[in-house]
Amino acid sequence: MKAMVVFAHPCPESFGAALHTKVVETLSDRGWDVDDCDLNAEGFQPVLTEEERRNYHEEPGNIEPVRNYVERLRAADALVFSFPVWNFGYPAILKGFFDRVFLPGVSFKLVDGKVRPNLTHIKKLAAVTTYGGNRMRAMICGDPPRKHFTRSVRYVMQPETMRYLALYDMNLATDEKRGAFLDKVERDMRALL
Repeated sequence: MKAMVVFAHPCPESFGAALHTKVVETLSDRGWDVDDCDLNAEGFQPVLTEEERRNYHEEPGNIEPVRNYVERLRAADALVFSFPVWNFGYPAILKGFFDRVFLPGVSFKLVDGKVRPNLTHIKKLAAVTTYGGNRMRAMICGDPPRKHFTRSVRYVMQPETMRYLALYDMNLATDEKRGAFLDKVERDMRALL
């Protein structure tokens, strides 16, 4: 079984990087073949170009600029995203990953003008994230990352199991709270996958 871990944080010393490491180590320990996709380290270009937008619906040629990422996504049985929430959204590099890789013919099909799931081979889906503010503040702002992940991303996969693991109030988190969250991530990754 193959798990693709998509990591989006530029700082290797960050708590986000520690979460990413915990995810990769736990999956590897469970016997998964892990495709560790560190978007920043790989130099992923998040900006959808004019040409890409003009060819967005031109299947299968639309995948050419991101063929490597599409092939990796298509090879995965499980998908785990590890990222911080900044300004109530994804880091730009992760938003760009969704814009450039989750294309027609890849993550969805258009059938009579309606979106149909196309990543249904992915049976396990998870997000591991941190928020600078508390849960109430995120809820007041609509918590766009959670909604996008648990609705849109989930829809195009329709996984058997899904987890959204979030540490809120990261700006005030103690070592104890961060340690407890790392333990939770390990437990949930073991249970999920």
